[in-house]
Amino acid sequence: MNIQELTTLRDFYKKQLLEDTIPFWFPRSIDWEYGGYLLMRDQDGSLIDDDKAIWIQGRAAWTLSTLVNTFGENEMWLNGAKNGIDFLNKHCFDTDGQMFFHVTRQGEGIRKRRYYFSETFAVIAHAAYAKASGDEFAAQKARELFGKCLEYATNPTLLPAKFTNTRPTRAIGVPMIMMNTAQQLRETIGDERCDVWIETWIQEIEQYFVKDDIRCVMESVALDGSIIDHIDGRTLNPGHAIEGAWFILHEAQYRNNDPHLIELGCKMLDYMWERGWDKEHGGILYFRDVYDKPVQEYWQDMKFWWPHNETIIATLLAYLMTGNEKYAQWHQMVHNYAYQHFHDPINGEWYGYLHRDGSLAQTAKGNLFKGPFHLPRQEWYCYKILNDFLEKENKTSAVDF
Repeated sequence: MNIQELTTLRDFYKKQLLEDTIPFWFPRSIDWEYGGYLLMRDQDGSLIDDDKAIWIQGRAAWTLSTLVNTFGENEMWLNGAKNGIDFLNKHCFDTDGQMFFHVTRQGEGIRKRRYYFSETFAVIAHAAYAKASGDEFAAQKARELFGKCLEYATNPTLLPAKFTNTRPTRAIGVPMIMMNTAQQLRETIGDERCDVWIETWIQEIEQYFVKDDIRCVMESVALDGSIIDHIDGRTLNPGHAIEGAWFILHEAQYRNNDPHLIELGCKMLDYMWERGWDKEHGGILYFRDVYDKPVQEYWQDMKFWWPHNETIIATLLAYLMTGNEKYAQWHQMVHNYAYQHFHDPINGEWYGYLHRDGSLAQTAKGNLFKGPFHLPRQEWYCYKILNDFLEKENKTSAVDF
């Protein structure tokens, strides 16, 4: 891609973010009556449920705060972010200190999960809001919650077990989400714990989950890293592994283009593009089997929105960091597929779920798992890395001249 193409792409992502994606959600999703956000919405933005998923409450507060941190003060964004932060703190923690997963509109607890992803999204929300607002309580809360996540990560017995000890496993989800949580915390308000832990989680991913001999990134493995030859153990999630790839590439960039991390991130992207890209219909398949055996989950060949967001980021970041035209081509392929099939040009935003052939499976744009996060994060991050790259190129050209 040449400079003009990169400039056009940067402007596209910024326009989509600020004129298409964000206006679909805000301000109408801000619940000024009870706090937080009403995010379970159909294709036209109409509400299909007024319950609140805690993951998405934290993610939405992060999104609004990050918009302020990137584009400058905006009263609706900042007040909307505060509305979400206040709701999290007033209603989303159970009496044992663990966060809920799902509450009523008023904030009454409905459901908890056996893991702490609600807490990780609350960390990045508080940290981003603290940077946007200067609120010291929010900064303190972010660091406190990060410490709680570290406790959960290092002592799994603190939370109820989902499985027995018959077949112990380790999953890539924990080091992945904790790595990105630490990256967000470090780059908004700072925390001296982050660098050491990020390195620990990268080493865990590389040691146990990246399989160079079969060109694969596993979702779960035995404690020693070996493949568990049962259905659950063989199941791959290409989009999830590709998300982990760009987290590692981001870390490489943070460390002045660390060559080892660039190689690791690109390997992970390469392996899972090969396994995940649908050569017949285009797009990223949701689940695959490491040995190409049948996958148990019935949605295994569907196209979900978020793996495409992660792949758009990963391919663009890999291209900007390596200059390898393969990644530019992959970026164009996944970008074109996603914006042609998921995007709603009439109402804005993306549909969440497609059949394998790209036809629409259902019209919801918001539910317990989908909301204003993966898509706005993708458009924001792609705009940001392109803008940084172009500014650097302009400075270099000026010096050369």
